[in-house]
Amino acid sequence: MCKPSIKINKPLVALLATLTLLLPVANAAQSDFEQEVVIQAKRQASDLKNKIASYLDDVKITQGSLTITADVVQVINDPNSQGKSYQAKGKPARFSQRLDDGKLVEIQAQEITYTPLTSTLVIKGNAKVSQEGSQVQGDIITYNMLTEQLTAESLDDSDIVTTIIQPQKKDNNTTEQNEQQKPEPEQGEEQ
Repeated sequence: MCKPSIKINKPLVALLATLTLLLPVANAAQSDFEQEVVIQAKRQASDLKNKIASYLDDVKITQGSLTITADVVQVINDPNSQGKSYQAKGKPARFSQRLDDGKLVEIQAQEITYTPLTSTLVIKGNAKVSQEGSQVQGDIITYNMLTEQLTAESLDDSDIVTTIIQPQKKDNNTTEQNEQQKPEPEQGEEQ
């Protein structure tokens, strides 16, 4: 009888475990998506036929705690899904958002595509995702804010994906509680 053979990609498993540790974040602040979208730029151009609005030079988009800054942002309306996507380009373009748990996620790359309908970010070109000092860097990073799934990849053999994980900070209250729970030395014992 032949047993099925399953090959485990150990580097992939290690990467997925690392990313799970890096981004144990709460969902993006849900109240952000109930806020109005404000777009500021020095110039604007629209292609009404193709439903594309372009914002040029010192672009800043805000929606609650969500902020996108870039040199150029195109807002593309998809007539099939009734959804929009925001394609930001810059040196670098930046995206940040405060999550429900109060933590700030910061993203930067040469190109950031944000699709609110699917809560997906695709970042390309010197891509970096940071949270509380931990970060993932690669050529392309895809992050789904609802499912909290992240993939990072390099485009050629000479580049690698880099992940930096900061140690978990100790809570001062926990340290104080532990010190208070230590038994008092009995008489005659040294402290």
